[in-house]
Amino acid sequence: MSFKMSFEACQAFLAEAHVAIISVAEPGRGTLAVPVWYSYAPAGEVHVWTGGNTRKARLIRDAGRFSLVVQDPRPPYKYVSVEGPLVDIEPAQLERDIRPLAHRYLGIDEGERYIDSLGGDSAGQGDILVRMRPERWLSADYSLES
Repeated sequence: MSFKMSFEACQAFLAEAHVAIISVAEPGRGTLAVPVWYSYAPAGEVHVWTGGNTRKARLIRDAGRFSLVVQDPRPPYKYVSVEGPLVDIEPAQLERDIRPLAHRYLGIDEGERYIDSLGGDSAGQGDILVRMRPERWLSADYSLES
């Protein structure tokens, strides 16, 4: 019996708002795996917003690729994992990147309070947007059990 999700179901699940775990290789140590906010539209790229001078950003630059896992922790469990190359790293923009992510994860009111706590119009200065093209997909949806 296969619990593998269809490619279309994988893309739809990844496009939902889940906190993801990003994993990136770190030479001489275990893989760095930390929670992140992300965005994805089917057939597109994964976008991750992070601080420009963080360990995570440095490792992503060095590795040139990373993995991202999202899950629904409620039974019947399901998850999607994607891995792929870095497409680009660019400065994060408040209106294009940060505000939409804050609203996606916190709602409009809480998202605006969060942005205000980060400095309002100066939120995200020095931050980056990391773009990855998913190449490898793994998935499971345990509701597919017959």
